[in-house]
Amino acid sequence: MALALTARGPGPVPAPLRSKRRRDRLTVLAFLAPWLIGLAVFFIYPLVMTVYYSFTRFDLVTAPHWIGLRNYQFFFTKDPKVWQAVRNTAWLVVILVPARMLFGLGVSMVLTTLRRGGGIFRTLFYLPALAPPVAATLAFVFMFNPETGPVNVGLKSIGITGPLWFNDPAWAKPALVLLGLWGIGDLMIIFLAALLDVPKDQYEAASLDGVKPWQRFRYITFPNIRPVLTFGAVTGVIAALQYFTEASVAATVASGKANIGEGIGTTLGYPDGSTLTYPQWLFVKGFSDYALGYASALAVLLFAVSVVFTVILLRRAHAFTPTEESLR
Repeated sequence: MALALTARGPGPVPAPLRSKRRRDRLTVLAFLAPWLIGLAVFFIYPLVMTVYYSFTRFDLVTAPHWIGLRNYQFFFTKDPKVWQAVRNTAWLVVILVPARMLFGLGVSMVLTTLRRGGGIFRTLFYLPALAPPVAATLAFVFMFNPETGPVNVGLKSIGITGPLWFNDPAWAKPALVLLGLWGIGDLMIIFLAALLDVPKDQYEAASLDGVKPWQRFRYITFPNIRPVLTFGAVTGVIAALQYFTEASVAATVASGKANIGEGIGTTLGYPDGSTLTYPQWLFVKGFSDYALGYASALAVLLFAVSVVFTVILLRRAHAFTPTEESLR
């Protein structure tokens, strides 16, 4: 009888079953409620209000006044420093992110080959990543001091005149890249875990077939760790687009200012705007000039660029998939 009723097709759902489904949905919503509330309060609402304020003149004192696209027009036509900030931030994305990924991958590959002392070297490479960004930048500025820093003193001892580093517009950003490479431990440990997870039998089969080291990396290691490399690229680009603390502290200390707040206002991008980044300019316009409407427009554009970069990187993640012809 039960089979016959089932074969008739869908019919009205019994009331007890409807009640059970309703309870199940309410239970799921109850468990998701903290996350949903946090998402709505700390992401969706701020995002929506930021987009709204980007079309207004707003200074936190008077009520927002709708001005349409004027903030965006000012960005593209009249802002005197924003394009310098855009160029510096783009430089960090193009140079700092690949440098960190290549260096982190190289260090992790070397560590996988160590038979003795591997744990000690892993710890030594990871420790700098635990240093707070402000403290690490302070240490780097003093180490690269043109006159008394140990780096230039060491170079002078072998007959090389060191550059001015954080006091030279041509060397300030490369010095920040060196700072980023010094704190490579967070990325290195992720790449190391991915490398150790590559199946050993694939390497054994490759060695039996006489595969060269570069081919082994290209057709075995790379495809296996590609998702982790994509993750590192996406997070690295987003971090570079939001680069703020290290550049601010370096400009403040190198210029001789006593505090970061004063340094941002009076020595912005020292020296000569070479360390001025997009988030710094956004901060100044919003919390120094109190142009919250224009700062919101800058934030919306930064969010849009981050989304575009993320989509491009995710779509390009499969661009280097090995083919049968390339194996020959």
